Amino acid sequence: MRSAFVQTIVELARQDSRILLLTADLGYMALEPFAETFPDRFFNVGVAEQNMVGVATGLAEAGYIPFVYSIATFASLRTYEFIRNGPVLHHLPVRIVGVGGGFEYGPAGPTHHGLEDAGVMRMQPGLTVISPADHQQTRSAIEATWNLPGPVYYRLGKDDKTIVPGLDGKFELGRAQTIRHGDDMLIIAMGSVASEAAAAAADLEEQGIACTVVVVASLNPAPLDDLAKVLGEFSMAVTVEAHYVVGGLGSLVSEVVAENGLGCQVVRRGVWTAADGSSGSQDYMHRLHGLSREALVETILHELDACEVMK
Repeated sequence: MRSAFVQTIVELARQDSRILLLTADLGYMALEPFAETFPDRFFNVGVAEQNMVGVATGLAEAGYIPFVYSIATFASLRTYEFIRNGPVLHHLPVRIVGVGGGFEYGPAGPTHHGLEDAGVMRMQPGLTVISPADHQQTRSAIEATWNLPGPVYYRLGKDDKTIVPGLDGKFELGRAQTIRHGDDMLIIAMGSVASEAAAAAADLEEQGIACTVVVVASLNPAPLDDLAKVLGEFSMAVTVEAHYVVGGLGSLVSEVVAENGLGCQVVRRGVWTAADGSSGSQDYMHRLHGLSREALVETILHELDACEVMK
C-alpha cells in the first residue's frame, strides 16, 4: 500500500502546492518518487518523530497540508501527545501515515508490531482514522480524504500486490464495503488481514457455508448505520483484525451491537495476549494468533457447531 500512497500523493501534489511529505529517517526505496519530484517539499527530520509532528503542526498552521511518515508504532504511539495537543486540539490538516500495521514488520519484534494504533487513534474526536484493506482502496481512500479540514491517520500496509476480491478499490468515508454475500455467517474485517478473511470465506463456501464479508476501512467516522443494519441481519458476527481485540474493530462492532440493542453475538479474532518476545514473518504471526485463513475457517466452523448444539 505504501507505493500506492506515494504515487497518489505525487499526483495530488502536482495539483496542489500545499502538499508536503516529512519522514523520520524511514521510507527508503519507497518515498523517492515524491522526494525526487518535489525536493523542496520533502523533509527528512531524522529519528525524531515527535519533532516531526510538531513541525508538521506548524506547517499546517501556516496553510500547508503535511503528510508525516513512519512505522505504525512510531507514528501513532511515540507521537501521540503531540498529535493530540497539536493537530487534534487545533483542528489542523496534518496527515499521519503509519506503515506496517499489525505484523507486517513481524521479524523486527514486538516494538514494531502495530497492535494498538487504530484503538488509540479512533479515541480522539475529530481525528479521521482510515485503515485500507489493499493498495487499490488505499488510493481511493487518500483521494477521498487528503483535503479534509482536520487531521487524518492512515494505517497502511506494505503489500502492494495482494487485492481483496470484490473490494475493487471502493471507499467512502463513514461507510463500510460489503464484498461478499451469504446467509450463514457475518465476517467483518479491517486492514490488510481482510485478505485472509476473504480467503476464509471462499474456503467455507466450498464446504457449503455462505458468508457475508464486510470491510471496514473508515474507523472514524465509523460506519455506524451500515454496521447496525448488517449486524441486525445475523445472530453471530466474527471480527478480524491484526490488532489487539480491545479498542479496535472488535470493540467498535461490540459498541454498535450494544448501543442498538441487537441480538448478535460478536466473536472477536485478533491479538488477545501481551507481547512475549515472539517474532517471525507476518504469515507466522497470523497463524500464531489465529488470523490465518485456516484458523478463521476453524473458528467459524467451531462457532457454527456450537450454535447447533445450543439449538
